[in-house]
Amino acid sequence: MSEEISVAEAYSKGRTIFLGLELLIAPGALVPRPETELLGTTALDVLSQMNLPAPRVIDMCCGAGNLACAIAHYAPTALVWASDLTDGCVEVARRNVAHHVMADRVSVLQGDLFSAFSGLKLDGTMDMIICNPPYISEKRLEGDRAHLTELEPREAFAAGPYGLSIHMRVIKDAPRYLRRGGILLFEVGLGQDRQVISLLERSKAYETIRAITNEAGEGRVVMGHTTPQA
Repeated sequence: MSEEISVAEAYSKGRTIFLGLELLIAPGALVPRPETELLGTTALDVLSQMNLPAPRVIDMCCGAGNLACAIAHYAPTALVWASDLTDGCVEVARRNVAHHVMADRVSVLQGDLFSAFSGLKLDGTMDMIICNPPYISEKRLEGDRAHLTELEPREAFAAGPYGLSIHMRVIKDAPRYLRRGGILLFEVGLGQDRQVISLLERSKAYETIRAITNEAGEGRVVMGHTTPQA
């Protein structure tokens, strides 16, 4: 119930804070969650280690644009391409890009995953892809997690029979866009880290695969580097 109340409060205020940034929010886009800050800080740490003059990043399933804006803010030379499927997410993400005056470095596009980038000639040019996908199974959305869709869009949560359908599609298609040695970073649901690591390993397109844990020791972010032959 407390999560429902905080979501309702956020929508009523029309804004929230994510990684220290004020973000505009509206029904139609998921309210950014504190647990997603681990994905943001991990991505920023990795970009810092890569030490690139102008890192190129895709924010897949961008929602309200919280990760795209945070990366552009804290990595001020980064170029970010963000995408989402729904009108509501794209509208809110574009509002946040404008709110933070980032339109020269952050592009928000609409489409089904990587189809949003067709014709942009981004193949093989990305240093990093980050993705906070839907990761709740259809069965759980009908059962113990049904309350989630009372205030927020179902598309933000539903991810097939096992909660991994979007992870699987992104793992398959990301190597086309990542340069050799580029990095794919996911948020995962509680208990999904081993499954997503296994999916990355089975694809044969990634190496140095590992989970990043939160303060409670739970694996909530999984990352892998594209292999040289990818």
